[in-house]
Amino acid sequence: MAAAAEGAGPGGGGGGAGAAEEPVVSLAEVLAENEELEKEARAVLGGSDHERCSYSQGAVKRQALYACSTCTPPGAEPAGICLACSYECHGSHRLLELYTKRNFRCDCGNSKFKNLQCKLLPEKGKVNSGNKYNDNFYGLYCTCKRPYPDPEDEIPDEMIQCIVCEDWFHGRHLGAVPPDSGDFHEMVCQACMNHCQFLWAYASQFAVPPLTKANSLEDEGIVLNVEETEEQKKEVKKESRPEHQEIKEENQTEQINEPSTSSGSACPEVGVKSEESGCKLKELQSKQVLKKDTATFWPSNWRSKLCTCEDCLKMYAELEVQFLTDECDTVLAYENKGTSDQETDRRDPLMDTLNSMNRVQQVELICEYNDLKTELTDYLRRFADEGTVVKREDIQHFFEEFQSRKRRRTNRMQYYCS
Repeated sequence: MAAAAEGAGPGGGGGGAGAAEEPVVSLAEVLAENEELEKEARAVLGGSDHERCSYSQGAVKRQALYACSTCTPPGAEPAGICLACSYECHGSHRLLELYTKRNFRCDCGNSKFKNLQCKLLPEKGKVNSGNKYNDNFYGLYCTCKRPYPDPEDEIPDEMIQCIVCEDWFHGRHLGAVPPDSGDFHEMVCQACMNHCQFLWAYASQFAVPPLTKANSLEDEGIVLNVEETEEQKKEVKKESRPEHQEIKEENQTEQINEPSTSSGSACPEVGVKSEESGCKLKELQSKQVLKKDTATFWPSNWRSKLCTCEDCLKMYAELEVQFLTDECDTVLAYENKGTSDQETDRRDPLMDTLNSMNRVQQVELICEYNDLKTELTDYLRRFADEGTVVKREDIQHFFEEFQSRKRRRTNRMQYYCS
């Protein structure tokens, strides 16, 4: 965990003129950083239950998933397990974090696992026929079918998930240079664009232009933005508004039974037929449509632009991409759900305690906290290096040992009254 170095406090606090200043970080800054890390973890888990197997919920709309390379190594049938089973049934196994998958039912203990029975829900069907699998379940990603992180790949490159096939791709393997990460929200890979060719009609109007290398500057590695059309500029301007009229109208329609996102707006109902006459897709296809053999990048709320006429809904079903009209299907909506579900209004008791202490007590508490943080980090690093899951009893054992060491240190101290 990196901490910003700061100068000494008021008064200088000793040390000669040439003495090196120690990096200083306040407990409040450490707590704020830890809170940010916890927030990211809540977003990834999306409110997943860490104690109960998700199998009884059927095909969960979107959940955090894991693959166990100990139970299902390459060559065996692929399988995915939920968060709770990763703790309870595979705690000492080597797990692969798959991030999220849609419409998936936990496989733990079914026929794909030859020598393991689920401890949480032993009675399960032999297979989950609705589940979809890819090479991610063996720890391989992208068109290059390499692991991540790849020890043999020295090129720094971010991985981007396709919203259709849900595979992860290196930015350099998408057929186009991705825009800056803050400029787009979703990506559709080359193969899925070939599968869903109707998206090219929308891409010409709504997609975020990729970056392109100017021929004269290619050798120097300088990257320039592609020029936008006037229609694209107008569309981006509309998207930048906090809540333009179209979104307001959608929010007034009947909502599905989904938790609200952190922005306070629930996802619009899926599959609502457009009140507009005619087909949006046919109207766009009547204009010039440029198809490329590349991935495409999309801004927020682009799904609301997809036509929902009867013919288009039928086409989505045939292509098995009905989820594209569901704005609650997005990873952003999933992350917002995980964050909002666990947000509380209560004050941080540690910060309240810190504010009530004098300077000496605050320094003592910071020292104790730093000792705990250092020892816990070293302890957890062993689990990360071995690729094993940290179980509840492991944490209990750590704190028992920590308290024992603390008592031994305290007993050796001598106190004097002035």
